[in-house]
Amino acid sequence: MYTLLVADDHPMFREAMVGAIAAALPDSRVLEAASLAQASTLAEAHEELDLLLLDLALPDSEGLAGLRRLRETLPWLPVAILSAEQGRDTVLEALGLGAVGYLPKSTPRDDLLAALRQILDGQIYLPADILRRPGATRHAPSPTADDALETAVSQLTAKQLQVLACLSRGESNKAIARDLAIAETTVKTHVSAILRKLGVNSRVQAILTAQTLDLDDPRHPPR
Repeated sequence: MYTLLVADDHPMFREAMVGAIAAALPDSRVLEAASLAQASTLAEAHEELDLLLLDLALPDSEGLAGLRRLRETLPWLPVAILSAEQGRDTVLEALGLGAVGYLPKSTPRDDLLAALRQILDGQIYLPADILRRPGATRHAPSPTADDALETAVSQLTAKQLQVLACLSRGESNKAIARDLAIAETTVKTHVSAILRKLGVNSRVQAILTAQTLDLDDPRHPPR
């Protein structure tokens, strides 16, 4: 049984989300909040909470400020963004702040519920259609940057490339261990090595890097 909290200041949208979740996860319990303050109070009172779906346009929160406050005060709480804002930079910043997923409100119901199940299964949900859009101020990588990335990737072992491919799909350590038939502690070791070799500081950065690569490219041979 899952316990979720929908934080959105539009009653009709909250009602629609509660109904959709109840239909998809009939054993779940869904709480509602109309403000960040109310969401924080409910979260503190319900330590069994599995996920908070947070709108970025709450009346007492400006953009990602609410997510920052929640990560500071309730670091144990998984938070996914559910917002009409679909800017690529906003998505990346939310993930960088520790969000476990980003769900545009325009996402079709079936896709949204599938993403929700993915998050509850311990995976990170990345809206691929948004992440494929080039950033407004982002320039194409230079040949030097491309060469550096290829050099970094060439240092990965065959197993680390497999783990990186699983990371790019948003899989949790437990799911990767199951898929690759290895111990979860071994997965953690591989992830640490991947971050070090790619020169990144987080799983999200590794995932974004992996999405720029063709991991089946012959330039990435098993070693």
